[in-house]
Amino acid sequence: MSVLVNRSVGRTLFSMALPMLAGTFAMNAYNLTDTWFVSRLGTLSLAAMGFTFPVVMLLTCVARGIGSGVTTLASHAIGSNDHDRAVRLVTHGFMLTLAVTAVMSIGGYLSIGLVFTRLGADEATLPLIGKYMRTWFLGALFMTLPMAGSGVLISAGDSKAASMLMIVGTVLNTILDPIMIFGFLGCPAMGIRGAALATIISQGVSTVWLVHLLHRRHRLLAWRSWRLSEYVLSLRQIMEFAVPSVLSMILMPVSASVITRLLSHFGNEAVAAAGAAGRVEMFAFIIPMALGISLTPFVSQNVGAARLDRVRQAKTLAVGFALGYGGLATAVFFLSAPWLATLFTDDPEVARTFVAYTRIIAFGYGMMEVHRYCGFFLTGLHKPLSATVLNAIRVLVLLLPLSWLGAQVWGLEGVFWGRLATDFTVGAIGLTWLSHAFRAITRDKAA
Repeated sequence: MSVLVNRSVGRTLFSMALPMLAGTFAMNAYNLTDTWFVSRLGTLSLAAMGFTFPVVMLLTCVARGIGSGVTTLASHAIGSNDHDRAVRLVTHGFMLTLAVTAVMSIGGYLSIGLVFTRLGADEATLPLIGKYMRTWFLGALFMTLPMAGSGVLISAGDSKAASMLMIVGTVLNTILDPIMIFGFLGCPAMGIRGAALATIISQGVSTVWLVHLLHRRHRLLAWRSWRLSEYVLSLRQIMEFAVPSVLSMILMPVSASVITRLLSHFGNEAVAAAGAAGRVEMFAFIIPMALGISLTPFVSQNVGAARLDRVRQAKTLAVGFALGYGGLATAVFFLSAPWLATLFTDDPEVARTFVAYTRIIAFGYGMMEVHRYCGFFLTGLHKPLSATVLNAIRVLVLLLPLSWLGAQVWGLEGVFWGRLATDFTVGAIGLTWLSHAFRAITRDKAA
């Protein structure tokens, strides 16, 4: 079953990444499609979508954190040829995801008004936010399970299926969005609520398919009686990885919430522009993200097989790719920013802010991806706490203080310059940290 430790490093990584390329494109198209269709409803609706982003990200980051722990441990078990342990970890990881999602969804549903008022939503946007989020929370389970389980498919060498899950969900969402938002084919026009419902239905289909693949094809999901001691062991092992991963990922919505609040002082136009630009910029990371998704299972499985030489080769390849591709993406987004703005708005103030955001932040794309890759490597090396601290440095030490300082000194564009300075600095820190981690684990193996 050790499918990630036999072929050459480059061939293994890119054979995993290529199928994921279409999937990562599809997942980013998910957000972009919702944003584009909602933008047809006007600036207020687009601003409402911008306010929902941090909260939606919070729950999905928790699911990704749990999934990261399950994927890392299951990959190590597969690398060690321990299938029974992999089954136990995957099954109990799914159960944990179900429980956490239920608790967070109920709490989120009951506190919509309080949360979004604190984020800076006004009386004009709050009703629209409520329509979207009340629907979204009811189907949140279908968002979290695919995020928790797709990494397991990659660990099992089935990146094609993981990619197809994303593609099918995106295609279905693209079809349902206009039908439910504007009211076609006999469906009532539901506005922004329709965007949330379309997402729930499309992700629900992906969830059913994921469960089928893990249970039937890969035999990694088993519904049987487990001893209490086995549950406790699984949860302890998963949480050792999941808690640092969740804390690391949860910093993303926390920072997004603070930045959204900061932007709200410059008006709904600033929130709308940054929200749309943030979704568009995700396309800059589609190709490097396809490679990044594969790094943690690759590293963990090779560590389990005692092949640190392959991990070092992967580091060199990944960092070089991130920097080279980042430079290309910077040029493309800098030049196309004015045209991209016209896809989302005819409001000149929203368009101006959109262009400023894209042109400033684009110069940090390469180093931002280097930072992400370093986190994936550290997690795969079974150092999830190091990955968490690295991300905490990015958000708490650099991003939030520099964004606030930029806003005070240069106004709205200063927020974007703060993000750029953050990406350059934390990328360099990540490379230094990862080099120290490699030296430490090499000494441990030698001893």
